[in-house]
Amino acid sequence: VNSCPFHAGMSTKPDLSAAYSLKTAEDSVRLYADWAESYEDDFVAAEDYRMHLHAAAAFAQAGGEGPVLDVGAGTGVCGAALAALGIGPIDATDISSAMLAQAMKKGVYRRAVEADINKPLPATDTPYAGMVSSGTFTTGHVGPDAIDTLLDACRPGALFSLGVNARHFASAGFEAKFQALMQGKITDLTLTEVNIYGPRNISDHKDDKALIALFRKA
Repeated sequence: VNSCPFHAGMSTKPDLSAAYSLKTAEDSVRLYADWAESYEDDFVAAEDYRMHLHAAAAFAQAGGEGPVLDVGAGTGVCGAALAALGIGPIDATDISSAMLAQAMKKGVYRRAVEADINKPLPATDTPYAGMVSSGTFTTGHVGPDAIDTLLDACRPGALFSLGVNARHFASAGFEAKFQALMQGKITDLTLTEVNIYGPRNISDHKDDKALIALFRKA
């Protein structure tokens, strides 16, 4: 899950319900600043979160290689999964400096980039060969137009593995966006449904699905 703050009147407890209630980038920054230190215990472990493992595995199995950008890196669980699969070098980007500080403690990232991916990313010396994201493209976080920003930061042929919340795939415009991108901007698109959470999750979201969008920049 990427970073976000609280609205007036929103619960002040950082949790999955609060994350799904995010509306703005400012909401994300506030929420994840409060959640950064306990996120992996409160969410990844407690909710049996698995989407980062699916996104990383899909990238590796398709022959992905670095340099790769972990988009909405959070505390670095996806980057750690990529590194465990032999992928690197890996950069981390997130809207939350607090989450990135936790991510950098893992020792798997080359550098951290604090950025809002709804805007152009800071220039790099070398375009990325891959992009992986496991929880950013969902309700209240980042919409489909941010994919254009990511494409601009990649070399031709770059491999993408993006987890998109299945419940919002059509309604939030992702389905239409991918159809448009297939007209010359991306190739080899596949959509694979995965479980966001493992069997230990007993919350109302335990059956939530994601689509892993795997494709290459044309």
